[in-house]
Amino acid sequence: MEFTAKSGNPEKQRTACIVVGVFEPRRLSPAAERLDQVSDGFISNLIRRGDLEGKIGLTLLLHSVPNTLCDRILLIGCGRERELHDAQYRKIMATTASTLNDIGAMEAVCYLTELHVKGRDNHWNIRQAVETMEDSLYSFDQLKSKKDATRRPLRKIVLSVASRRELQDSDAAVSEGDAIAQGVKFAKDLGNLPGNICTPSYLAEQALELAKQFDSITTEILDQAEMEELGMGALLSVAKGSRQAPKLICMTHNGNGKSKPIVLVGKGLTFDAGGISLKPAAAMDEMKYDMCGGASVFGVMKAVAQLNLPLNIIGVVPSSENMPDGAANKPGDIVTSMSGQTIEILNTDAEGRLILCDALTYSEKYDPEVVIDIATLTGACVVALGKHASGLLSNHSPLAHDLLNAGRSSGDRAWELPLWEEYQEQLKSPFADMANIGGRDAGTITAACFLSSFTKKYNWAHLDIAGSAWRSGEKKSATGRPVPLLTQYLLDRCKEK
Repeated sequence: MEFTAKSGNPEKQRTACIVVGVFEPRRLSPAAERLDQVSDGFISNLIRRGDLEGKIGLTLLLHSVPNTLCDRILLIGCGRERELHDAQYRKIMATTASTLNDIGAMEAVCYLTELHVKGRDNHWNIRQAVETMEDSLYSFDQLKSKKDATRRPLRKIVLSVASRRELQDSDAAVSEGDAIAQGVKFAKDLGNLPGNICTPSYLAEQALELAKQFDSITTEILDQAEMEELGMGALLSVAKGSRQAPKLICMTHNGNGKSKPIVLVGKGLTFDAGGISLKPAAAMDEMKYDMCGGASVFGVMKAVAQLNLPLNIIGVVPSSENMPDGAANKPGDIVTSMSGQTIEILNTDAEGRLILCDALTYSEKYDPEVVIDIATLTGACVVALGKHASGLLSNHSPLAHDLLNAGRSSGDRAWELPLWEEYQEQLKSPFADMANIGGRDAGTITAACFLSSFTKKYNWAHLDIAGSAWRSGEKKSATGRPVPLLTQYLLDRCKEK
């Protein structure tokens, strides 16, 4: 979909549809008031009859409004004006996009970006409008033989700004929103693909395609023999039970000469059956989403390349399957990681940390400024935080602070959990340097504690996205998170530099 920013009076817009807001109780937004004035009270007369109270989620489509140049006017309920906050604004924008798409308005001029959202500015309004509208119209039907194609899909939206002085900043907001939306879509598409298509080799091919698409990106793929030479015993032990060859995918965005890179490490388990510690059958199909951490790294790399950010960013995705097989890991096995530390595998379904720990050790070679890993790591994180926030743990307080701020700004929020030394006690093993699980208590924290043993040489943060990476149920789909959070973090770093 094409987005542009523009200033101008609503009654002068030649378009298929003008979108304006109505607040509770029956109070017109400034743009709606303007249209009401030129139409001699056409809108306010309808509102007074009770056609639209202004509740969020309700709409009213008007035809042939006097003294306007548009075909139709769409009124959107915006709730109470003084209570308008981030989540409500996104709901309003999602309703706008889906309604426009349903009524066959192939283009529209939207004046809802001029609404006052608590603590937000015009740049935020514009960018969130782009991201939310793209997200609300997303569908994954590429594998269906019969597609439910919209006859007249929404193609173009003009987002209104109050004055021409704001156009330059608004254009930048549109560019940021579009890049993030495209990154989110890329991550969703990868996540929604089934495990028989989206294999480690398929992910490697996508990384090579990304390098062809963007001049700033270079890609290197390490195969099994190269990982064996590096001593990645933890990662390779997970792949032993699968017929799919493991891959270590390394993508580099060169945007700032010789400056230290920011490294993103994403868990790329393309299917997780649990190994010998086999998962229950119910909802096991959702374990195709166990590579959403890796998918988010792909999405961020696409977004930063599209924006051509002046940073050096490296995306590392260790990728394999975790399957039951005669050669698979067994509970009680001991493996040696790339770092030389030994690990007793008490549960083969705690495999994500095994592929991540070798990737984190490998990341030392880049002399990174910071390393952030992203993983659908623990069911305990879903219990602790539900689907709304990603879990955040870090060995560096300023990094954690920056990520939390980026989450608040982008709406892709995280919540910090403690990474105290006391939790390391749960990972002690009588036979190896550590165990790969720490018992039922504080499962998200002990998983991060395990990873922290491989991050002593740099500033590191861990995002557990087990709850936020996908939705279950009737609208089952990957969410593309935390692409917005990470891209916002990188945008903030650009401003600092």
